[in-house]
Amino acid sequence: MGAVRETARYWRHPALPGIDLLRARYVSHRFTRHTHDAYAIGLVRLGVEEYRYRGGLERAGAGGIPIVNPDMVHTGHAGVPDGWAYRMLYPTVPVVRSVADELGLPPGTPWFPTSIVYEPELARTLLAAHRAADAGDALTASSLTRLLLARLLSGYAAHRPAVPAATSAGARVAETARDVLLADLTDPPSLEDLAARLGTGPFALLRAFRGRYGMPPHTWLTQQRVSTARTLLDAGVRPADAALRVGFVDQAHLSRHFRRILGVPPGAYQRGRSPDVADGAAGTGRRIVQETGSGSALPSGT
Repeated sequence: MGAVRETARYWRHPALPGIDLLRARYVSHRFTRHTHDAYAIGLVRLGVEEYRYRGGLERAGAGGIPIVNPDMVHTGHAGVPDGWAYRMLYPTVPVVRSVADELGLPPGTPWFPTSIVYEPELARTLLAAHRAADAGDALTASSLTRLLLARLLSGYAAHRPAVPAATSAGARVAETARDVLLADLTDPPSLEDLAARLGTGPFALLRAFRGRYGMPPHTWLTQQRVSTARTLLDAGVRPADAALRVGFVDQAHLSRHFRRILGVPPGAYQRGRSPDVADGAAGTGRRIVQETGSGSALPSGT
């Protein structure tokens, strides 16, 4: 039997625009430190995924439902030699909040203190919802996805811990540095120049930025470039043009970083997010899959 082949499909929920989905099999792939502005809720089907989250190393095995809250820095990599297979949902805060409102839960952004949930019935609901979305069955997918979110909120959500206001001098410096980088993604200053502009030292700036955003300035800048590229891709901009417009050297440069954050290259992401392609996939059974490596693929239906 040959080596396991990595496969991934990233697409938009057929009925709920505020949810993206990922079905993947990874072996050597590693997600770099990054955040999502949405929740990341998954189901590990095979193997083990490990990820750094909230200062510790989490380990989700088959049947586990990893949950990452919005804007929380995390990573992702294989926890066993053969990697892992999983299905992920990325519902935005407004989508989750709308379900919470229907349940009569207190206002605010729902928060999940539990990193990994093991509950067979919940896992079955998630898998059924994801498979329905994979098949383009909008009614079933939307019904089961809302049921899934309702069960998660009812059983595992809590009040979000209070976030201290960023009143320290270091936090203010970090926020100013972020604004400077955001204003010029394509030609950012060096760390030394940025620190001098803000009247601080390079190491002090590094510490302040990491303390405020959970990652150093260059990592944050790469994520912001990828995020901006996503917006351009959603608007129909070609990947090669998007790469240049956000400051990457070329499409290959964008692809490398895009995949380390999103799990698929920009071309596959754009095809999966296109309504026309999604409708075609639902109507013809067509699947948009990005594959690398060689060997045995994941069995269908996983």
